[in-house]
Amino acid sequence: MASDVAVSKHAEAPLTLDEAPPKTLGVLDQGALWANLGVSLLGFSGAIALINPLRDRPLSFLAAIAAAVVGSIVGTVMVALAAIPGQQTGAPAMVLLRGLFGARLSYVPTVLNIVQMLGWGAFELWVIAQGAQAIAGSFGVEVPYAVWVVLGGVITTALTIRPLGAVRLLRRYVTAGVIISMIWFAFELFSRGPAIGAGTWEAFTPAVDSVIALSVSWVPLAADFARFSRSGRAAFAGVVGGYTIAQVACLTLGIAALALVGNDTGKVWDPFVAASLGWLFFGILVLRETDQSFVNVYSTTMSLQNLLPRLDRRVISVATGVVVTLIAIYVGADGADEYIAFLSLIGAVFVPMFAVLVVDYFLLGGARRWDTSENAPSRWLMIVPWVLGFVAWWMLAALPIDKEVGWWTRFWTDARELIGFVPQSWMSAALAAFLVSGLVTLGLGMLRRR
Repeated sequence: MASDVAVSKHAEAPLTLDEAPPKTLGVLDQGALWANLGVSLLGFSGAIALINPLRDRPLSFLAAIAAAVVGSIVGTVMVALAAIPGQQTGAPAMVLLRGLFGARLSYVPTVLNIVQMLGWGAFELWVIAQGAQAIAGSFGVEVPYAVWVVLGGVITTALTIRPLGAVRLLRRYVTAGVIISMIWFAFELFSRGPAIGAGTWEAFTPAVDSVIALSVSWVPLAADFARFSRSGRAAFAGVVGGYTIAQVACLTLGIAALALVGNDTGKVWDPFVAASLGWLFFGILVLRETDQSFVNVYSTTMSLQNLLPRLDRRVISVATGVVVTLIAIYVGADGADEYIAFLSLIGAVFVPMFAVLVVDYFLLGGARRWDTSENAPSRWLMIVPWVLGFVAWWMLAALPIDKEVGWWTRFWTDARELIGFVPQSWMSAALAAFLVSGLVTLGLGMLRRR
């Protein structure tokens, strides 16, 4: 019996969708995973959206921290709700959508998610390479960008071969190093007395919206790891507890760092590297960034298995890791802004889509009839609330994308003018998309019952 328990604790993710996932991850495993995902090198520069979301009405430090807390809680609750069906059905996120849209229709969001995850995986390798170059540069050492990308790609791909082992590695070793690093940098940065302006609360809602958007970017892969949880409570608590605390801490350090460099996002890492022992603790954060690229590559693998359910995930993971590495090398620093602009368009797809899933699964009895088989019938009606939520997002969203996809900005600007709608600063695009999709889904469900 003891040996059976030992084997179960160290079981790995199945190789195909024909095999049931082992339920081996507890709340500490999930919490460690999501806490590490909540700390990101991108989060430091992303804190600019908290300091001055409207570009002319900066928030006070207290208002910015409050926005970080509120936005993180709201966003992570969305992610956690999307995780529970994965735990209960044992299905990855895109396979879970078979029950919402049907097997064939689930291929549409699956392809979108593959494109998104490939992009984010490549961008994370770019971030890792930039961070590594910053540390090496502080010692006067120059290592080519491509070398760091390849090294990050190798580590990322290796982690995807044994994903559950990677999660346990995060819990046992990496999390402690990250906590120590964050505490060290908090002391170093705030001891310098960063000039955090007085500011106002006027742009509080747009700041919350930016944090929600940052959090819900993980919605499309929540079930990919929750399917291994021992209980729905463990999955939910791990997401909300781990990610919320870590993201608020990360954004707080970002605010302090930006204040020290005059809100120049291009120099936001300088205070970290220049701190006492900064090379060591920032190096830990750079190495830890591979968990971001790891989950993106693994989620790409799970999405591809929705299309190819009997193909060994290890083969898909290696191929995906190679593709992501090549994209990161090709895109480089010059193409990062353009690709992020493109990814922001895709991100608006998933908040309303998972609002439809949450309402249908939890409120309309979907949990009792959820069909994730390869023959699940198409449910065309579920596309309606999804599309309406997508429209709501862009009718309310800020539209800063000019150079990269100007046609998209012009389209939604013209649509607003056509109906005479002017978004107000207190309106949240993310919450509006979630509510519109959720309420329309609820209404359709009630009509169907009658």
